[in-house]
Amino acid sequence: MFSHRTTARGFVVLALLLLTLAAGASAAPPQKIVFPVLGTVNYYDDFGEPRSGGPHRGIDIMAPKRSLALAAEAGKVEFWSRSATAGCMLYLHGQSGTDYYYIHLNNDRTLHNDNRGKCVAGTSYAKGLKDRGKVAAGQVVGYVGDSGDADGAHPHLHFELHPGRKGAVDPYAWLQRARRLLFAAPRGMPFTLDLRGTVVAVGDDGNLQMKLTTVSAWPMHQKQTKLKRLLLVNIPVDAIVQRVPKIGAPGVAIDLTSAKPGQQVNVWTATAPTTLRAQRGDDNVLTASLVSLVVPISR
Repeated sequence: MFSHRTTARGFVVLALLLLTLAAGASAAPPQKIVFPVLGTVNYYDDFGEPRSGGPHRGIDIMAPKRSLALAAEAGKVEFWSRSATAGCMLYLHGQSGTDYYYIHLNNDRTLHNDNRGKCVAGTSYAKGLKDRGKVAAGQVVGYVGDSGDADGAHPHLHFELHPGRKGAVDPYAWLQRARRLLFAAPRGMPFTLDLRGTVVAVGDDGNLQMKLTTVSAWPMHQKQTKLKRLLLVNIPVDAIVQRVPKIGAPGVAIDLTSAKPGQQVNVWTATAPTTLRAQRGDDNVLTASLVSLVVPISR
């Protein structure tokens, strides 16, 4: 006969097994990840293309050397530098149960292809990043490069997505709907943004919708150009709103309601602590301290 203790233990083991199986079955990447590179990039769906080592298992995201590679979701990182083909590589073990591979990270000490750097924090991996360390979504984890068998090619991030920590799937759909960050900084770090674009509309509840083309982030000295995204900025009553002949010139105080669709606008945000919502530019999360509406002087 089985004892009550053994029977109870069996039920506990069975329950844990079922929970484990259920968790594994439901493991899936988030519907929206953070786009893994900050700034202007180029990529297309090259997953599965024939390569010398077999079908391409990821997507190559072309970007300038030492562009910031960002954590697609929160999780733990694992450094990997024992592959001649991958070069300096990083695994991100996402909290959703998804693994992300960051391949061909930087191994150069300069902007030239010198191959004199090692796969270490500050060269390949973000400064201060620790192997097996926890990271937040959007945190800088590395720098784009051309290590491994990409040596001498255009710098790019080979990005793979492995749901359930299993085989690679095409990450194109996730990249297409991923959240593009306006800037990268540690959580809580004070920041301010210089936003440039054109007016779309002025809301009755004290906000400004703009079509953003350029963003500069301080004190990180980050800049992104050629953006095409809508941004809803909160304009508090104590914000300075002015008319200027050109960006950077002295202005004359005006009312925000005088803004016209298509008008060039420059917004400086109030200093605030870094959050993921601020990095994404969620609606009304960014608060303006200065709004300059460009009205060229007629001649």
